[in-house]
Amino acid sequence: MTGRVLITGCSSGIGLDAARRLRDAGWQVVATCRRPEDIAARRDEGIDCLPLELSDPTSVMLLAERVLADGPLDALVNNAAFALPGAVEDMPRGALRAIFEANLFGTHDLTVRLIPHFRRHGGRIVNISSVLGLVGIPWRGPYVATKFALEGLTDVLRLEMHGTPVKVVLIEPGPITSRIRENAIPHFERWVDWQASPRADDYRASLLKRLYEPSGKDRFELPPGAVSDRILTALTVRNPAPRYYVTTPTRLSGIARRILPTRALDWFARRS
Repeated sequence: MTGRVLITGCSSGIGLDAARRLRDAGWQVVATCRRPEDIAARRDEGIDCLPLELSDPTSVMLLAERVLADGPLDALVNNAAFALPGAVEDMPRGALRAIFEANLFGTHDLTVRLIPHFRRHGGRIVNISSVLGLVGIPWRGPYVATKFALEGLTDVLRLEMHGTPVKVVLIEPGPITSRIRENAIPHFERWVDWQASPRADDYRASLLKRLYEPSGKDRFELPPGAVSDRILTALTVRNPAPRYYVTTPTRLSGIARRILPTRALDWFARRS
């Protein structure tokens, strides 16, 4: 099976790899990016790319209208998201609003604008979640919250689409080589006054080093192609699984969440 697929968040990492992989597999790919230079870069390598700012309802509306006006669409891969590290107690209301606008509300808005088309013609919706949609860890509260919410919304959508020609799939990566840490720095600097935090020493000892100092790969880190493999599976097999785990930490977290009592799961999360 091949067809026409819309993939969000294709400036780097998972989205970029998926766009290239699906194109090479014969799919007609429509990618999205936020920045004009990234849009130009995708077009230079022969990938159709359109602007999308998920936090802007008008941008979402215009993209959906443009994509459907250009021809039938067979699949949507919701990949775009950003991280906002910091302690939960240091997050102002605006910070949570900003990350939910992009990671959840905009993704939901785009999805429901395309569902009527998928209901008529058939289609697949693949939502890229995270190991942090299964188990929360310190310093990642806002991102964890959006991914937990995405998991719940996707599960209910899958149940509600039963009996229709729309298939809904979750993909849950763990540590994947990407620019998510570098891309998180502007959001951290905008929203988190860490120097005024009662946890300022903790920031210096852990989070600041992780954000600003070069480091090697995580022990279980895989390249973005590992996620693209699962995306391709989700789009091509006759009956895709409801969810696909990617990386060892995700598989372990899925098991831990099912079998461990809360105190043991807390211990597991702190060690992560």
